[in-house]
Amino acid sequence: MAMAEGGTIFLDEVGELPVDLQAKMLRAIQEKEIRPVGSTRRVPIKVRILAATNRDLEQAVTQGMFRRDLYFRLNVLSLRIPPLRERRQDIPLLVGHFLDRMARTSGVEKVLSDEALKAMLAYDWPGNVRELENCLERTYAFTSGPVIHLTDLPREIGNLPAVSSTNGNGNGHLKIVPIAELEKQTILNAIMELNGDKLQAARLLGIGKTTLYRKLKDYAAEGLRTN
Repeated sequence: MAMAEGGTIFLDEVGELPVDLQAKMLRAIQEKEIRPVGSTRRVPIKVRILAATNRDLEQAVTQGMFRRDLYFRLNVLSLRIPPLRERRQDIPLLVGHFLDRMARTSGVEKVLSDEALKAMLAYDWPGNVRELENCLERTYAFTSGPVIHLTDLPREIGNLPAVSSTNGNGNGHLKIVPIAELEKQTILNAIMELNGDKLQAARLLGIGKTTLYRKLKDYAAEGLRTN
């Protein structure tokens, strides 16, 4: 905490903190001071605290695995981030972001085949974005060619069927969602959520503003052609 003085400290997986350390954390938050290891005096701190967990802390409190008083101290403003399986439209953008970063680091550019991306869209990603990133890093390292194919993916992902759903009649017919359409809806939804702020949308989506405006121009042209 001392290193975060005047700034923000992020406590990842705070739900895994042992009960004895929870007491020390609570004391530091309440008294706004800490005692560094090996020191006999307390040091005042002023930090903003962000905490994240994938556990149900209310249930953990009920089970006696998480201190109630610490829970209420941390639960000032609560934000729920849906798991990746509930926002599959984010997967193509996340894949593009991670592949771009790996290309800059390694100097070797690789792309994902449509079949591989469809398999990734069908997978539930129990480990969420972290699992997606690790999967791409592993696959990137072991793929020799410029294209990552379905067979290059881990077995638990590559063996899944393509993304599909029943149609509105519920008769079990497959419905394939085009990747371009997923990207389009993600961009338009982001702009709508940000009340039309295109520059902020571009930053959050991890794309350049020129790219965003070009895509919006293409979407507008598509609308004119279909009207």
